[in-house]
Amino acid sequence: QVQLVESGGGSVQAGGSLRLSCAASGRTGSGYPMGWFRQAPGKEREFVASIRWSGGTTLYANSVKGRFTISRDNAKNTVYLQMNSLKPEDTAVYYCAASVSWSATLRPSYWGQGTQVTVSS
Repeated sequence: QVQLVESGGGSVQAGGSLRLSCAASGRTGSGYPMGWFRQAPGKEREFVASIRWSGGTTLYANSVKGRFTISRDNAKNTVYLQMNSLKPEDTAVYYCAASVSWSATLRPSYWGQGTQVTVSS
Protein backbone atom coordinates (compact mmCIF):
# COMPACT_ATOMS: atom_id res chain seq x y z
CA GLN A 1 0.00 0.00 0.00
CA VAL A 2 1.35 3.41 -1.05
CA GLN A 3 -0.11 6.68 0.19
CA LEU A 4 0.57 9.92 -1.74
CA VAL A 5 -0.30 13.41 -0.50
CA GLU A 6 0.20 16.49 -2.71
CA SER A 7 0.59 20.08 -1.57
CA GLY A 8 1.65 23.43 -2.99
CA GLY A 9 -1.08 24.08 -5.53
CA GLY A 10 -2.68 27.48 -5.89
CA SER A 11 -3.27 30.44 -8.16
CA VAL A 12 -0.49 32.34 -9.91
CA GLN A 13 -0.13 34.88 -12.70
CA ALA A 14 1.31 33.88 -16.06
CA GLY A 15 5.10 33.86 -15.91
CA GLY A 16 5.12 33.01 -12.22
CA SER A 17 6.28 29.91 -10.37
CA LEU A 18 4.92 27.25 -8.06
CA ARG A 19 6.49 24.26 -6.33
CA LEU A 20 4.39 21.15 -5.80
CA SER A 21 5.31 18.54 -3.19
CA CYS A 22 4.29 14.90 -2.87
CA ALA A 23 4.89 13.02 0.37
CA ALA A 24 4.93 9.24 0.01
CA SER A 25 4.38 6.68 2.72
CA GLY A 26 3.98 2.94 2.82
CA ARG A 27 5.85 0.49 0.60
CA THR A 28 8.01 2.75 -1.56
CA GLY A 29 11.66 2.53 -2.47
CA SER A 30 14.09 2.23 -5.37
CA GLY A 31 11.61 0.10 -7.29
CA TYR A 32 8.89 2.76 -7.17
CA PRO A 33 9.47 5.66 -9.57
CA MET A 34 7.48 8.81 -8.85
CA GLY A 35 5.88 11.23 -11.26
CA TRP A 36 3.34 13.92 -11.98
CA PHE A 37 0.31 13.94 -14.26
CA ARG A 38 -2.26 16.66 -14.89
CA GLN A 39 -5.82 16.92 -16.13
CA ALA A 40 -7.39 20.10 -17.51
CA PRO A 41 -11.17 20.58 -17.72
CA GLY A 42 -12.61 18.53 -20.57
CA LYS A 43 -9.25 16.90 -21.31
CA GLU A 44 -7.73 13.49 -20.66
CA ARG A 45 -5.12 13.08 -17.96
CA GLU A 46 -1.63 13.59 -19.40
CA PHE A 47 1.91 12.79 -18.31
CA VAL A 48 4.04 15.68 -17.03
CA ALA A 49 7.27 14.32 -15.51
CA SER A 50 8.76 11.33 -13.70
CA ILE A 51 11.91 10.44 -11.76
CA ARG A 52 13.56 7.23 -10.59
CA TRP A 53 13.33 6.74 -6.82
CA SER A 54 17.10 6.27 -7.02
CA GLY A 55 19.52 7.19 -9.77
CA GLY A 56 18.10 10.59 -10.72
CA THR A 57 16.94 9.71 -14.25
CA THR A 58 14.04 11.93 -15.35
CA LEU A 59 11.47 12.18 -18.13
CA TYR A 60 9.44 15.22 -19.19
CA ALA A 61 6.54 15.90 -21.48
CA ASN A 62 7.52 18.10 -24.42
CA SER A 63 5.05 20.76 -23.28
CA VAL A 64 6.94 21.39 -20.02
CA LYS A 65 10.58 20.78 -20.98
CA GLY A 66 12.78 23.70 -19.97
CA ARG A 67 10.14 25.09 -17.60
CA PHE A 68 9.41 22.31 -15.08
CA THR A 69 11.89 20.37 -12.96
CA ILE A 70 11.17 17.19 -11.01
CA SER A 71 13.36 16.30 -8.03
CA ARG A 72 13.41 14.28 -4.81
CA ASP A 73 14.60 14.95 -1.29
CA ASN A 74 17.49 13.22 0.45
CA ALA A 75 15.18 10.95 2.43
CA LYS A 76 13.79 9.55 -0.85
CA ASN A 77 10.25 9.88 0.40
CA THR A 78 9.20 13.21 -1.13
CA VAL A 79 9.17 14.40 -4.74
CA TYR A 80 8.81 17.95 -6.00
CA LEU A 81 7.71 19.64 -9.19
CA GLN A 82 9.21 23.10 -9.64
CA MET A 83 7.11 24.94 -12.22
CA ASN A 84 8.55 28.11 -13.75
CA SER A 85 7.33 30.39 -16.54
CA LEU A 86 3.80 29.16 -16.01
CA LYS A 87 1.26 29.61 -18.80
CA PRO A 88 -2.56 29.66 -18.69
CA GLU A 89 -2.55 26.32 -20.53
CA ASP A 90 -0.78 24.80 -17.50
CA THR A 91 -4.02 25.22 -15.54
CA ALA A 92 -5.08 21.76 -14.38
CA VAL A 93 -5.42 19.43 -11.45
CA TYR A 94 -1.97 17.97 -10.84
CA TYR A 95 -1.68 14.39 -9.55
CA CYS A 96 1.26 12.72 -7.89
CA ALA A 97 1.77 9.10 -8.95
CA ALA A 98 3.93 6.07 -8.20
CA SER A 99 4.70 3.12 -10.48
CA VAL A 100 6.10 -0.33 -9.73
CA SER A 101 9.03 -0.07 -12.16
CA TRP A 102 10.74 2.42 -14.44
CA SER A 103 9.34 0.66 -17.51
CA ALA A 104 5.85 1.28 -16.10
CA THR A 105 6.47 4.94 -15.23
CA LEU A 106 3.78 6.08 -17.69
CA ARG A 107 1.28 3.63 -16.17
CA PRO A 108 1.24 4.38 -12.44
CA SER A 109 -0.30 2.03 -9.92
CA TYR A 110 -0.86 4.61 -7.16
CA TRP A 111 -2.31 8.12 -7.25
CA GLY A 112 -2.66 11.08 -4.95
CA GLN A 113 -5.86 13.09 -4.59
CA GLY A 114 -4.64 15.95 -6.79
CA THR A 115 -3.99 19.64 -6.25
CA GLN A 116 -5.40 22.51 -8.31
CA VAL A 117 -3.04 24.81 -10.21
CA THR A 118 -4.58 27.89 -11.80
CA VAL A 119 -2.57 30.25 -14.02
CA SER A 120 -4.18 33.56 -14.96
CA SER A 121 -3.19 35.66 -17.95
